[in-house]
Amino acid sequence: MLQAVQASGPASSSKSRRGGRSGMTMPLIAPSVVILLIWSIVPLVMTLWFSFRHYNLVDPTQTGFAGFDNYVYLLTDPDFWASLINTLILVGGVLLVTVCAGTLLAVLYDTEFFGRSIARLLVIAPFFVMPTVSALIWKNLMLHPIYGVLSALFRDVGLSPIDWFSRAPLLTIVGIVSWEWLPFAILILLTAVQSLDHEQREAARMDGAGPVASFFYITLPHLRRAIGVVIMIETIFLLTIFAEIDVTTAGGPGVATTNLAFLIYARALLQFDVGGGSAGGVIAIILANIVAFFLVRSIARNLEV
Repeated sequence: MLQAVQASGPASSSKSRRGGRSGMTMPLIAPSVVILLIWSIVPLVMTLWFSFRHYNLVDPTQTGFAGFDNYVYLLTDPDFWASLINTLILVGGVLLVTVCAGTLLAVLYDTEFFGRSIARLLVIAPFFVMPTVSALIWKNLMLHPIYGVLSALFRDVGLSPIDWFSRAPLLTIVGIVSWEWLPFAILILLTAVQSLDHEQREAARMDGAGPVASFFYITLPHLRRAIGVVIMIETIFLLTIFAEIDVTTAGGPGVATTNLAFLIYARALLQFDVGGGSAGGVIAIILANIVAFFLVRSIARNLEV
């Protein structure tokens, strides 16, 4: 009996110490937890509240409970489905460019060549340019149909300049956003490439595997997890692309470059329909959480392998 009490003594005392420490630290972390909850929950609750209300900033007569009218109007609006398709094209196009080009450039920058340090610095630099500044540079300096650098190059070789934002607006937005996010993909993938065992690649080379076979059977499988992380993080941010569209095309021509984020902005702040904009925000939150759920499950499954 005495031995049992002695054996349980240290365990019970350690539990009491842990309980005492948690009791002492709770008042210290409580303010930050409360602020975080208010910061995240209050806007969400207000968005839900206004999504079920008739609320127009320029028409005070539109008041009262709307039920699901805002959601029905939004889901039956052709502009909503066009913006949803544009959002999927934008996210998919940028992911395709950044993952494919990022993988190839990461493998390239892992090899030794003259000026590699400078090349790495230059390829990562666009990630530090603000989206608004990046959009202005591409709109007024690079792709302007009269004064742009690309237009000058076209004229030098005898070709007619192209008004990219009128002829291929969504493709142009995809290119601009890909230029911004390619450095992030390269940074993550280059770190993963550098963690690859060089002895494994050397053994494959000695067994007769060429560069292409080594890339597909050794390097690419090793980058699977890093590619999954890039896809997950970029998708979460690409669903809310706004500045590039607002600065360059303002969602046009028509709704050719209107994504879900810009549609919500247009409804709430251009058409002053706070109820409709809030309904769009709720739908965007639901879609983003669905995408994040499947992405996180996919990444977690890869990490368990």
